[in-house]
Amino acid sequence: MRTTLDLPADLLNEAMQVTKTPTKTKVIILALEELIRKSTIAELKAFKGTVDLDIDLDMIRARR
Repeated sequence: MRTTLDLPADLLNEAMQVTKTPTKTKVIILALEELIRKSTIAELKAFKGTVDLDIDLDMIRARR
């Protein structure tokens, strides 16, 4: 999909240097993937401590 964007050249160039990504397209794709990954992790962290698995580890270990 082709899209026209007005991006700050210095920001784009710095992102390309930092990530060692050779093209503008690839660095933008990488940035979008990273944004999605971080957002997903943040959503998963919201569940921390809220899931009760009710597992008896001693019983599981004794089965071996």
